[in-house]
Amino acid sequence: MHTKKPAPPAQPRLAQLPAYLHLSDIQGLAQLATQATLGVTGLAENVQGNVYKAVASFFGPLGAKFIDAAPGGSGVRTRGITGLVYGSVKGVTRLAGGTVNAVLSSVVPLVDKKPSSRRREAMLSALNGVLGDQLTATANPLAIRMQLRHEGQALLLEKSALANRLPATTGKLLVLVHGLCMNDLQWRTTGAASTSIPAHDHGLALAKELGYTPVYLHYNSGLHTSANGEQLADLLEQLLRAWPQPVQELALLTHSMGGLVARSACHHAAGAGHGWLAQLKHLVFLGTPHHGAPLERVGNWVDKQLGKQVVTRPFAKISQIRSGGITDLRHGNLLETDWQPVDRFESAPDARQPVPLPAGVHCYAVAATTVSHDAGPLQPLRETVSRKMLGDGLVPLDSALGVHEDARRCLDFAPQNQWIAHGMNHLELLSREEVTRQMVRWLGASTSG
Repeated sequence: MHTKKPAPPAQPRLAQLPAYLHLSDIQGLAQLATQATLGVTGLAENVQGNVYKAVASFFGPLGAKFIDAAPGGSGVRTRGITGLVYGSVKGVTRLAGGTVNAVLSSVVPLVDKKPSSRRREAMLSALNGVLGDQLTATANPLAIRMQLRHEGQALLLEKSALANRLPATTGKLLVLVHGLCMNDLQWRTTGAASTSIPAHDHGLALAKELGYTPVYLHYNSGLHTSANGEQLADLLEQLLRAWPQPVQELALLTHSMGGLVARSACHHAAGAGHGWLAQLKHLVFLGTPHHGAPLERVGNWVDKQLGKQVVTRPFAKISQIRSGGITDLRHGNLLETDWQPVDRFESAPDARQPVPLPAGVHCYAVAATTVSHDAGPLQPLRETVSRKMLGDGLVPLDSALGVHEDARRCLDFAPQNQWIAHGMNHLELLSREEVTRQMVRWLGASTSG
């Protein structure tokens, strides 16, 4: 009697992949899949090797003969059957991944011409936020390169090109800087057909009310803040030189991590002698974690707990795939010296160099809290928790307002330049008209004064 062999699992075809993906995206995802397979194989090898080590320790020198005790080794003997299996899996994975990458690399330049979409941009920005430094280090086509954009398209920083793309330019230039895992298109909300909430864009609203010309930064939020800050400083210098109108003033509107990138850029520009810093008149921070965010501190605590036990130690590597941009949010790092001296995944005290707000610039801080004005008898307690921990759901109020227990680290926002938005979460700072109205009051009064 012959038994019918089960059919192999169906392999995904190109036609089954999401239509918004470009061929270069598929190439990049294939590279990530290869790296992930190698990573999972290495994790399994390390776990098995650590179990071997734990068992062998009970047998002393005799047990040590059955494990790989070489420094940095997994514990699995490379010459044994188990080591051979792991080595074979890694070898085949590298071969297959290299072949796929070579084929797609030759095809992508010929056929990858279709325009991008909001859905694709959201996918890319999320990937870059989590893995952006690794994507850049491995030259993955998914890695985002910093550029200034208008309506999702890159701007060529030449006078004639800017004049053609932005025919209504004024001398008041507004640059919008997004946050972690986000992109320039997400400044413009699409509204909701099922509600009365209209589409909104702070940049367009400020253009209408105060005569600004908005341009939008697009960057890899997974890179260290210091790297993005240096790139932004250089890019702003190019932008002002190429602006088709005499620049009367420059304003930066930032959200979340974007505020840290902007502060880092100002620090770098001051050291490099860039001219744009003298043109910077206004710097607005929406929910910026000036002194860090609790969620990254929780991630660091999880790393530490997993690393305490021999068997669970390899699993700490899973949480350590998060990018340098994310780990910078633990304390709010701005400079290379803030993160470079130590392993960024180790639990370490806040050793940042204090960086004040840029001199001569009107700086404004918007902090949000999910606590409404009418929170009832528990409002004082909820406000205390919001100030130190929850805030807008991601950034505590104190961090967004630049308040710190160490007076050297406190940011000197004038009282009239601070505003707390009640009953609002972190992402709503991008879409609520109350935020726009507050910015119009600030920037309009400063301009008229």
